[in-house]
Amino acid sequence: MERKDINRKIFKAYDIRGTYPGEWCAEDAYQIVRAYITIAKCKTIVISHDMRESGEEIAEALIKGALDQGCDVYNVGLASTPMNYFAVKELGADGGVQVTASHNPAGYNGMKITMKGAVPAVGIIDNDELWETACTSNFATVTKQGKILEIGFDIVDKYCDAILDAANIHSLGNLKLAIDCGNGMSGYYLPKMFEKLGNNPIRLYWRQDGTFPNHEANPLKLETLRVLQDTVVDNGCDLGIAYDGDSDRVGFVDEKGEIIPGDFATAIIAKAILAENPGKNIMYDLRASWVIKEEIEKSGGKATMCRVGHAPIKQQMRAEDGFFAGELTGHFYFSQFFVTDNGDMAMFNVLKQLLQTGKKASELQAPLKRYFKINEINSKVEDAAAVLKKVEEIYGPQAKNTFHLDGFSAEFEDWWLNVRMSNTEPLVRLNLEAKTKALMEEKTEEVLKVIRR
Repeated sequence: MERKDINRKIFKAYDIRGTYPGEWCAEDAYQIVRAYITIAKCKTIVISHDMRESGEEIAEALIKGALDQGCDVYNVGLASTPMNYFAVKELGADGGVQVTASHNPAGYNGMKITMKGAVPAVGIIDNDELWETACTSNFATVTKQGKILEIGFDIVDKYCDAILDAANIHSLGNLKLAIDCGNGMSGYYLPKMFEKLGNNPIRLYWRQDGTFPNHEANPLKLETLRVLQDTVVDNGCDLGIAYDGDSDRVGFVDEKGEIIPGDFATAIIAKAILAENPGKNIMYDLRASWVIKEEIEKSGGKATMCRVGHAPIKQQMRAEDGFFAGELTGHFYFSQFFVTDNGDMAMFNVLKQLLQTGKKASELQAPLKRYFKINEINSKVEDAAAVLKKVEEIYGPQAKNTFHLDGFSAEFEDWWLNVRMSNTEPLVRLNLEAKTKALMEEKTEEVLKVIRR
């Protein structure tokens, strides 16, 4: 059979993603889903898509490919990524495909693929094998055409109930909120969720629009939070919440309009969780401030450092009985929701801390500002592996502790560093924290000279 030319570059470390059309097309999606079903031996899968303009076209190609490969399909249609995960679990499907490019600009689209139980396919199915199988059409023999299966319930309603039950929250009292959905998927189901809670947040960009006419749906880009910050302050809100495009990631703004960093949000959520689930294993991104480990242990939890990225974090949570994990990027992972990342669960746990403590959001984050940490700095280099080796040669012998959980990390008495390679670009990423601002600035300049030499 003639080989199909599918762009290998769209097969990323954590999903499939690229410009559409451009780097990939609907025919590629058809080939990829047949390859996935062949390798994973799926009998049933869930297929859904977000609000991007190309989403429905890609989903139709995926459905056709799945049916042609003899796999039955639950066609959910429009959904967030967490809703896709929920459907895979709730329907007992063998896997799922969510058509989304997450927080990327409008010209992109992609696929997040899972196995049974919403376990990420990345790490189980090798990207090279998936790509080669799709290119060569080396699919399993099909004995009968697949069929469309009835879902049997309202996915939005059932998802909202499941979130509120898992978060153990059914009233928001008098909390006043502003929520920026960024024209992404959260605005699709949040009206139903807040109706159940009897709360009416200030709505910013709740209409689904895959062209993102107001700003990118990416709360990591601080400029996307400006309208939310102003809205919170101008309207006397207790908290501002910003979702990414497919709703698996979320960011927070306190009542003063100050952004709550992802690691601080991890500590706040951990406190809410440990109040109801004492002693649990709480995992935190290795780029997080020292204060996160300290706060987890102070709240009676076991603190465990984890790698960066949704697939390795979920894998580590399952292997080490992790109850909750938080990442700097605003991904928050919950064993209470079958070890998946979920912006809604994160939001409700922060709100629970406000309700239970009676404190303002600024008062929750103020005690966490004990150290001085840089925002991650990326440096373009010719040989990233050689740069990491050089950093280790210089700083390894001086450190009181070093490890290679993700890149190279070194801890000293009054500062620490981590250097990692990008999975997709010739970049070295630096994270660093110190006990004083002056030391942070000094060490940042010093380490960057080594990286960029």
